[in-house]
This record gives sequence, C-alpha cells and structure tokens, in this order.
Amino acid sequence: MKKTHRSIFITTLLIGGMFILASMEVYGQEQQLQQQPTTLSNTLSTNQTAEGWMSSFDLEKCDFASTGENSYFILKPGYQVTLEGEEDDEMLQLVTTVLNETKVVNGIETRVVEEKETEGGNLVEISRNYFALCKPTNNAIYFGEDVDIYEDGEIISHEGGWLAGQNGSNAGMIMPGKVEVGLKYYQEIAPGVAEDRAKIVSVNDSLVTPAGTFDQVLKTEETNPLKPEEKEFKFYAPGIGLIQEEAIKLVNYTKP
Repeated sequence: MKKTHRSIFITTLLIGGMFILASMEVYGQEQQLQQQPTTLSNTLSTNQTAEGWMSSFDLEKCDFASTGENSYFILKPGYQVTLEGEEDDEMLQLVTTVLNETKVVNGIETRVVEEKETEGGNLVEISRNYFALCKPTNNAIYFGEDVDIYEDGEIISHEGGWLAGQNGSNAGMIMPGKVEVGLKYYQEIAPGVAEDRAKIVSVNDSLVTPAGTFDQVLKTEETNPLKPEEKEFKFYAPGIGLIQEEAIKLVNYTKP
C-alpha cells in the first residue's frame, strides 16, 4: 500500500511539474508577443494591425484609374500646387505637379506625380510618386516612388525609394475616398524603408493661407514606426488637396 501511494504521489508530481513547465512556456511566448514591436513585417497578413492601422485595402476588388480625383486628392495631368514657408531662417518650397505620364507598377497603370523640394533656393529632393484611384471606393492608392536626393546640385542618394511588388513592399493608401475622424491607415508599405502612416484628426478645420481661406479642411497626423520620435500634421482642402505641411502653406494652385 505504501509503495502504491508513493507511486501515485510521484506520478502526480511529474504531471504537475509538466503542467507548470508547459504553462511557463506558454506564458513566455505570450510575453514575447507582447514585447514584440509592431512593424509591417508582422502585420501584413491582416487588414489591420493590432493598433488599428489599416495595412490592406482590398485592392483585388478595385477597378483602377490613373486619372480622376476624390474630395481631397486630385490626380489630373496639369494640376499643380505650390507650398512655401520659412523655417530656421530658411525659405522652403514644395512644388507638386501631376504629370502627363503614367508608369506600370506591380501590374497597375499609375499616374506620375512629381514633388520638387528646395531649401534656401537650393534643390534638395525630386521624387516621382505613383498613384491610382480605386473604383468604386475612390480611395487614392500609393504604389511607391523613385527618389533623388540632391546636394550642391548633385544626386547623392535615392533613400526612401520603393515600389509595390518589390522587396516585400505593398501599395498603401494616400487618401481615402470617404474620410472619417479616427481612421488610421498606412500610406507607405515598404518594410524597413518607408512606413509612413496617417490618422485623420478632424474634417472641419478652417485655415488661412497666402492662397486664400479654406473651410472643411481635413487634418491628418502622420507618424512612422521607423522614426517613432517624429510626428507632423498636414492639412487638405476639398477640391484642392494639400494646403499646409508643417511650416509651409499653399501660395498657388493651378487646375487643368
């Protein structure tokens, strides 16, 4: 009897010990998952990240168009906006032009939009960005960009360039067709290279710029998990598009 009791006791201890070890292993895995940083590489399998950021946009359902517009984003050849402002006693300028050019990216015909940035009159960057409108949602989808960084008139880098379908990159959304306060979405989905994302803060701001006063202005807060210390606000006017980015404001716009 004593031997039988001892065997049962030992067996119980072994089973209990295995249960504790298994529980500790599961707990350790949960802790690792909780501590794992939220990056695109571990969230692209779902429509949203754990923090609610949209990272997939049902693009297989889209009928894409390389020309058109939604309320806050214009994709028509000849359209141009110029923003200017002063920062640290230096004049900044951003000229964005919708070109009469298209480029096929990841099998989709996109519209080429050129952005030219100068600081103190010196050219610092030219980027060729690739967009298309998704019908019927009218979401403006971002397929990537080619970037030239300048110094003293010479190209020194292509940092930040990416294309959907290459090196694990996917198309993001630059501007939704239907805007809602609190909506959060990835604009760039190039893991480790470009991961800009935007959150809609408000849709009824008023803003005064050198080009005029605008109402029903959309305000977004842009962040990047690759640079968590950085944050910037952008403002968009209906029928115009971008009218302020940090220190620079709209001074002129041209519709085709």
